[in-house]
Amino acid sequence: GIGSGSQGVQTGNMLVKLDEALEGAKLVIVPGDTNSALAGALAAVKKGIPVGHVEAGLRSWLEYMPEEINRVLVDHMSHLLFAPTKVGYDNLIREGIPRKKVFRTGDVMADNIAMLKGRISKTSLPVDVGRKEFAYVTTHRAENVDDPENLRTVVDILSRFPKKHGLEIVFPVHPRTEKRLEDLGLAEELRKVEGVHMIKPVSYLTSLRMTKDARIVLTDSGGLQKEAFILGTPAVTLRNVTEWVESVDTAWNIITGLDSKKVDRAVKRFLTSEPKAIDPMRFYGEGKASKEIARIVKDVL
Repeated sequence: GIGSGSQGVQTGNMLVKLDEALEGAKLVIVPGDTNSALAGALAAVKKGIPVGHVEAGLRSWLEYMPEEINRVLVDHMSHLLFAPTKVGYDNLIREGIPRKKVFRTGDVMADNIAMLKGRISKTSLPVDVGRKEFAYVTTHRAENVDDPENLRTVVDILSRFPKKHGLEIVFPVHPRTEKRLEDLGLAEELRKVEGVHMIKPVSYLTSLRMTKDARIVLTDSGGLQKEAFILGTPAVTLRNVTEWVESVDTAWNIITGLDSKKVDRAVKRFLTSEPKAIDPMRFYGEGKASKEIARIVKDVL
């Protein structure tokens, strides 16, 4: 394994190991915007191997964000770009990438949800909230948890939430977030709040079940915003931007950042008036993105 370390150390170590692992490959497919995606793409192009990027074209327009740096670099060194949405496709064309390289395929995470639909309902919730409605909360973004003032604001928002909105909170705590909370002495404060359930990180299926059953989702995760949208649960995004603009345009997601007044207004709006019902899968390829990507790859090879 690569282990922990700075982003540069992680990426560099992966490059070294991938150089040998990719020997003889005809095409390298990398998904998303992680350091491993960047390392995989860079290792491939340095060996003259073409790259396909799944989830291409997403943009937050935040140049300092590690994920944004990774996704832009991977897009511009890829030979096949599989955009999950029309917005992603348009971003790539606008950046000067030749149309013959860009394909609007739909989103493979949406495929996952469609495929796992039966298993989601059979997955147990990690916390017994009885018949009470609950909010599913996650936060892990560097701008929210590494800045002490911002993390304090997150804790303030969550501490007031159960009493103010009449919903319990189920909060799987990311290891990064847990360490910061402990370092600042905020973890114990939050544990003492009645109606706040701080639990260990959960599996993907458990997260999907929680998303499906929650009355509302509060998150700074890009993936969870989209999953909530697909599963029919309103989301409040604790960031100032989103890559998944379809959820905002259809009024299923409200961007609030860490402005507590905006958070309260967004939650109140969703609790008093549910957004208009739509079919979110139409934005993401109707559950056929993986097949479309496989078809394109087969044609190329």
